[in-house]
Amino acid sequence: MNLEQAFSWAPVVLVVCAALLVVWAVVKTVRYVRADKETRRSVRQAVKIRMTWARLAKMAGLSVTDRTPPWSSFLTTSKDAPEPKPRELVPMIKTRPDRYGVIVHIKLLPKVGIKELQDKARFLADAWGCVRVAVEAGKPGHAILRAIRTDPLTGQTEYVPTGRPPTDLTVWPVGRDEYGSRVHIELKNKSGAVVAGGVGGGKSNQLTSLITYFGPSPAVQFALLDGKVSDASHGDYADVLPRVFAHAGNDLREANKLLRRLVKLLHDRATMARSVLGTANMWNVGPSAQWPLVIAVIDESHTFFHDHKGSDKETRELAALAAENVRLVGLLVKGGRSVGIFTVPATQKATGDAIPTSIRDVCSAALSFYQRTTEASVAALGDDIRNWPDMDPINLQGSQYVGVASMAAEGRPGFVRVRTPYLDPADAAAVAQATAHLTQDPTKLLANLTRPNLRKDDPGQDDIPAAA
Repeated sequence: MNLEQAFSWAPVVLVVCAALLVVWAVVKTVRYVRADKETRRSVRQAVKIRMTWARLAKMAGLSVTDRTPPWSSFLTTSKDAPEPKPRELVPMIKTRPDRYGVIVHIKLLPKVGIKELQDKARFLADAWGCVRVAVEAGKPGHAILRAIRTDPLTGQTEYVPTGRPPTDLTVWPVGRDEYGSRVHIELKNKSGAVVAGGVGGGKSNQLTSLITYFGPSPAVQFALLDGKVSDASHGDYADVLPRVFAHAGNDLREANKLLRRLVKLLHDRATMARSVLGTANMWNVGPSAQWPLVIAVIDESHTFFHDHKGSDKETRELAALAAENVRLVGLLVKGGRSVGIFTVPATQKATGDAIPTSIRDVCSAALSFYQRTTEASVAALGDDIRNWPDMDPINLQGSQYVGVASMAAEGRPGFVRVRTPYLDPADAAAVAQATAHLTQDPTKLLANLTRPNLRKDDPGQDDIPAAA
């Protein structure tokens, strides 16, 4: 094709380009018109962010001076010409509006990283007319800014249980983050999860939801220690007790008996796992009605671990029981993973006296509702929360944030804020009553197990001896 023929195609190319531009404009216009009022506001906000970003980034110090000439300068610059001037680079962005604000994807540059964006978040929020700008890490070399005009986490959501068993027993659904994405805690091959937060923040509701969600499955059983009341039937978990195979109140002796019972179950399962399951790790075959996942909830755990001071006989006995409880729960979180025991210690302020570090630091997950100090946030979530000030639970104070927690999400860097849905106690009670017949003592189930029950190979082998 010669040059004249190439130019003859120019009108066709222009028509095609114009048609594509018209189609693009029509699609954008239709989406804008069909969107709700808040989303249209976000669309306009996204346009403003893109148009003003280059200037705003330079004003905020989110730019880098590149003194190296571009490679193309060698083709266009003669030897005697002066060197090209340094270029001021700003990070490239992409925007996606929703009804709550704008999600901005940023490609990071040297000296313009997560820390720099966090430092300028307040400035960006003011410039963009947002309540706040949250910063979190994206894929390698990228960051995600959540320009929030209306905080999606302040809106209440409700969990209405279906009464059907969950299809996936390896994850515990927690709620949705401010991007609308589902957030969960891994149960498979995990030791436990710490739940912390101030009074009325949402701990008990979340733990009740945990029992209600897995309650319809015969492959999950529950044990409960409630340190707030003398009898668990008088506390926050009274509605779900029909679905709990063992429970205790704040009496240390009663709690100690239950913890000993769970540790014995751990040891018995570890002894029988290979002969019954054909593997030392229960998760290789998954939970079943005969070998269920056991979730041990220990609410107000400081009650059971408190180091009593005094020289009288009663105090010495309580101190010994508390120390024994620490040892027993430590055994559960350290050894429960492979045999299918998941421990959930919960307390208001997860400091070392409330949840000893020998327990807290072994738990594989943690979430915290509101806290009054950063020190309490660090105790619950670890020291890394200092590097993510937007996600610090101290920002969750106020009635609008009841039920909102900060946590480290599986497979995602940093921390996320998540709205946990409210569960009506009447719904929880209805599910517990309807599934009460599924409640089984795992110790008795273990005693009745034989090899053909669970092993997928050698189904014709003789039964193994019952557990002691």
